[in-house]
Amino acid sequence: MRKLIVAALVATLLPLAAVAEEYATTKDAEMMVHRAVAFLKKEGREKAFAAFSDPNGQFRFRDLYVMVYDLNGVCVAHGAKKERIGKDLSGEKDADGKLFVKERIEIAKKAGKGWQAYKFQNPVSKKVEDKVAYLELADGVIVMSGAYKKK
Repeated sequence: MRKLIVAALVATLLPLAAVAEEYATTKDAEMMVHRAVAFLKKEGREKAFAAFSDPNGQFRFRDLYVMVYDLNGVCVAHGAKKERIGKDLSGEKDADGKLFVKERIEIAKKAGKGWQAYKFQNPVSKKVEDKVAYLELADGVIVMSGAYKKK
């Protein structure tokens, strides 16, 4: 009977562990930004922006990736959606109507770093989900990464 209970528990928990492995945490996002800022300062913008935008590179972990915006809202690097690079996204709204790019510019200008909550398409699930991102102002740009909230 005991073996049956253990087998049932393992069968129940293994799929949950596999799902958890797909998603990064807010701590992972914060650490990714620290790594990205250090890389930017050491290697310079050109090399850093290329590395951040590589979907298979060192700045991609599970559903985590790096994004970089200038202080006008132009995306200069994006690890999940290359089509955003070079575009002024300052007027973009999330699913709730929040001007999330404009908000991150304000956070960066006022505090130099911080957290932001908004909704965005998860590259793993392909669904619009709640996201919490950590950002830092470095070398005149906003470097950020965010984790999708688990339901």
